[in-house]
Amino acid sequence: MVRHRELGCAAYLRYVDDVALFSDNKRELWAWKEAIIARLAHERLTIHEAEAQVLPTRCGVPWLSFVVYPTHRLLKRRNAVKFTRRLTHLLDLYRSGQITFAELDASVKGWINHVRYADTWGLREHLFAAHPVG
Repeated sequence: MVRHRELGCAAYLRYVDDVALFSDNKRELWAWKEAIIARLAHERLTIHEAEAQVLPTRCGVPWLSFVVYPTHRLLKRRNAVKFTRRLTHLLDLYRSGQITFAELDASVKGWINHVRYADTWGLREHLFAAHPVG
């Protein structure tokens, strides 16, 4: 992988195999993308073209399970849908006695702990009002 210092990139994020580079210069970003693609090709690796985007941060940057904007973070829609389905399934398991309340509670609290890093208060309020435990 091309190191951020080799590119001259002052602002970047990296998590495992996800990388986000930041610049105010669109041409510089496109050049960095091409340099990364070339370096990876030399190593017989490729990137996911559809996910390797050059876009303004005001449009939101997809990062892990969130979309990060300059002023806030949102949970990706598919993650909210996935947990809604999972919660329905967990509640069915709990009501039928297949899992304990502690198991249900631990799963829900784990999800809440993850999504609290985004602006999800309204989502959580709506989700738990629509899926009461009782």
